[in-house]
Amino acid sequence: MIDGPLLFFGGPYSNLQATLAIKAVAERLAIPPQQVICTGDVVAYCADPEATVALIREWGIEVVMGNCEQSLASDADDCGCGFEQGSTCDLLSGQWYPFARRRLSADARAWMAGLPAALTLEFAGRSLRVVHGGVEQINRFLFQSTAIDVLAAEWDRSGADWVVSGHAGIPFGRAIATGGWLNAGVIGMPANDGSSDGWYMLLQHGATGPQASWHRMRYDATAAAERMAACSLAPAYASALVSGCWPSQDVLPAEEAALCGKPLSVPVMSL
Repeated sequence: MIDGPLLFFGGPYSNLQATLAIKAVAERLAIPPQQVICTGDVVAYCADPEATVALIREWGIEVVMGNCEQSLASDADDCGCGFEQGSTCDLLSGQWYPFARRRLSADARAWMAGLPAALTLEFAGRSLRVVHGGVEQINRFLFQSTAIDVLAAEWDRSGADWVVSGHAGIPFGRAIATGGWLNAGVIGMPANDGSSDGWYMLLQHGATGPQASWHRMRYDATAAAERMAACSLAPAYASALVSGCWPSQDVLPAEEAALCGKPLSVPVMSL
């Protein structure tokens, strides 16, 4: 059981500038590494895969295996993100994934191979199951608008009071029966809301009990985009770092796609 606050974030995505920024957040909040959890996809779209892995490992935080770690550890031909074949996201992954694959050391791949598929924690009397995408399917996309019966079935399979996930890239919280589903958000890409900010989530003790709160994380997104350009990565994701809007809405349900470019706010949830 953990007494102090927990900091969750997902998707460093090879974005070294964002990863340095979230580490600085944890240090400012005096949250030790053992109370910081990453929901996976340490490596993806951006320019510094090896350096980002090295920073995460040196920091000593808990990391759940994402589909990108799973694919890179096994030297698979694609990222395993679950993009529809021929979609814009699928075509763009054909550019950034080989870049990351070429630049990762054997040591980094071995570390990825040893990551757990899930973590089980207890906080303030609530059990938590931390996964990347779905409880059983690592690359399952789940959003705020996902049908409640779908989320409830996932939640039920977790065997926990609350599930914390990543992968989908947009933070949210949904209550389900006596618990619920929490997406912590990601730091290495914006939340498609017209801002370059990343997002993270805190679990801490509130006045009336434990609560989850979501927070923006500002960092030098322009520097991260310039690094991508210097590495000759396709400009679509580099532009997204600055514009705050994704280069494609392929994976989004209609409700989330309609919110592209609109400021995001995630209310505090009591656990």
